[in-house]
Amino acid sequence: MPENYELTAAPLPRIVAPDLPYRPPRPKFYRPRIGLIGCGGIADYHLQAAKAQEVEVAAFYNPSIEKARNRRDSYFPQGHVCASVEELLMYPGVEVVDIATHADVRGPLIEAALRAGKHVLSQKPFTLDLAEGRRLVLLARDLGLCLAVNQNGRWAPYFSYLLQAASSGLLGEMQTLELTMNWDHTWIQGTAFEQMPHLLLQDFAIHWFDIAATVFADRAVGRICCNTMRLPGETISAPLAASAFVEFEGGLSTLAFNGYSKLGQREQFVAVGSRGTLRGAGPLCGIRSLALFTSQGEAEIGLNGAWFPDGFTGALGELLCAIEEGREPSHSAANNLRSLEIVFAAMRSAAEPCPASPATVR
Repeated sequence: MPENYELTAAPLPRIVAPDLPYRPPRPKFYRPRIGLIGCGGIADYHLQAAKAQEVEVAAFYNPSIEKARNRRDSYFPQGHVCASVEELLMYPGVEVVDIATHADVRGPLIEAALRAGKHVLSQKPFTLDLAEGRRLVLLARDLGLCLAVNQNGRWAPYFSYLLQAASSGLLGEMQTLELTMNWDHTWIQGTAFEQMPHLLLQDFAIHWFDIAATVFADRAVGRICCNTMRLPGETISAPLAASAFVEFEGGLSTLAFNGYSKLGQREQFVAVGSRGTLRGAGPLCGIRSLALFTSQGEAEIGLNGAWFPDGFTGALGELLCAIEEGREPSHSAANNLRSLEIVFAAMRSAAEPCPASPATVR
């Protein structure tokens, strides 16, 4: 290699950043009453989303009545605290049910809500069994109802802009997507989350697997190679480090997670297509600006909003828009099955360990 060889490219001219619709969608007129099942910590963001979308949460249910009252009093004091799921599903005027419970009880709740004639927004993952998930998808379609999944990362400002850039063709044919992050996830110590053998993949990394699946849209998924490990000094029983390679037809996504990082916590991504590159870096779940590179030049993109609460506002807004427009939401359960297949294949690959594919998992 010549001594003066440098891995650098000629500077690009500055261009104006493309104005893409990355902010949370809002329905034009549809403002239904909502029933909330599950009033734990994550419910705060569901309720903030309802406030932002100017819809009323009219009914609340939680096994702990006190938690339901607290959420009701903090956000919608005129709402009704229900003594049972059945009471909530029969509450006058409720058209949409928002399910924010733990994953292991979501399936029966989704089915009950659909059979009661309600549209449903389920916290992720909406099922832990793909066969059950497919059955719920068919049930919703048979009943003419929307079943959507709160994959709220899709409306985090930086990921929303990425998805718009990919789907609009701004980046050309997508080639690779790199997602890396290091942060401190030890807050789970002593909670039920610590007992999940694949906590990092199933409850956390699922957001980033979903972004990869959405960036590569309808591309066939090939092999998935995943590894998890406990890091030196780690006191959490669940592994807090993972890496994964997901092959798509003509593309590749690489993901790396370190949930035992005390200092210098950071998230970054690089998306490369045949006509452009988009990259961003910043605090975990808080990237505020992006850099776009195309043949026309380079643009710096300042973003408005934040994942919390805009991700939840977008997930609710897309469901309401879909109901208003009589179409399937982009984050429908049917769409989300593909992301779940990737996550479950990653879990199998890490457990065996060996490459896995969506066709091998349930």
